[in-house]
Amino acid sequence: MEYRRLGRTGILVSRLCFGTMSFGDIADEGTSGVMYRRCREAGINFFDCANVYSAGRAEEILGRLIAGERDRVVLTSKVGFSTGPEPNDRGLSRRNILGSIEASLRRLGTDRLEVLFVHTFDPEVPMEETLRALDLLVRAGKVLHVGASNWAAWQIATALGISALHDLAAFACVQPMYNLAKRQAEVEILPLARAEGLGVITYSPLGGGLLSGKYGVGVRPDRGRLVENEMYRTRYGVESYYETAGRFAAYAAERGVHPVTFAIAWVARHPAVTAPIIGARNPDQLEPSLAAAGFVMDDEVYSDVSDLSPTPPPPTDRTEERIGLSYKGSEEKYR
Repeated sequence: MEYRRLGRTGILVSRLCFGTMSFGDIADEGTSGVMYRRCREAGINFFDCANVYSAGRAEEILGRLIAGERDRVVLTSKVGFSTGPEPNDRGLSRRNILGSIEASLRRLGTDRLEVLFVHTFDPEVPMEETLRALDLLVRAGKVLHVGASNWAAWQIATALGISALHDLAAFACVQPMYNLAKRQAEVEILPLARAEGLGVITYSPLGGGLLSGKYGVGVRPDRGRLVENEMYRTRYGVESYYETAGRFAAYAAERGVHPVTFAIAWVARHPAVTAPIIGARNPDQLEPSLAAAGFVMDDEVYSDVSDLSPTPPPPTDRTEERIGLSYKGSEEKYR
């Protein structure tokens, strides 16, 4: 297993991060334990969780699994989404952040997290309040670093500026959605991360199963998140995504590579990505994901796979600049 530094922190993390969203839900505690131990055997030391996963049960299960080796693993969790029926059981207020971390640490059976992510952007709370609350946690040693998940690039950049202005703990890591079908992160988030030295752990490298080889135009399995889960059906409801999935499955088959391995390796190949987050329902489903850690994708294959889906336009929407066209030499021609 290759290990990489997480952004500008001093923490070394495995090339793959294991996401525990299935713990306590579609994976019971026994199955979760088998997958955790298999990840550790493969060299994974990086585990991602959230206070909302399985209503807190994922943190409880993960806490029991790491009990004998806490100092050998790197943990993340998140705050922001609703955890209960009360109006203050959600959001990025100081009240909710400080209360949520205590509950997460208790469930995980630990005194600190390596990274706490804000799980969503909260437009109703001043950003400075959120950042000052996170800074308090870092100063108290309950959180070593902070990060943002599901924030736009302008929001991340604004937060970095506020943190610098007020000498607050700044985001060290971001967690965007990124896969061959959903490439919006390439436009601004990944370039921002490289420019600012942020760690990047991307989620959903398989697109909720879209890139598992089971989907295509008019092709659907009997079960799976894109079939059973309304949120995922909506997220991947555009027909062009299934066209991409079909082309990708065919290309992987031609190469004799499991599409799951291929999809994760493609995400990992991006120079801004520290570690894709993998996940699984059961141990058998986990194996092709783990294989991505040792899969070397050369420049030619990376380019071929990238060409299977539309490259998003640059932030200026001036697509002509990709091929070097500019005003230099002939303003009339390129106006």
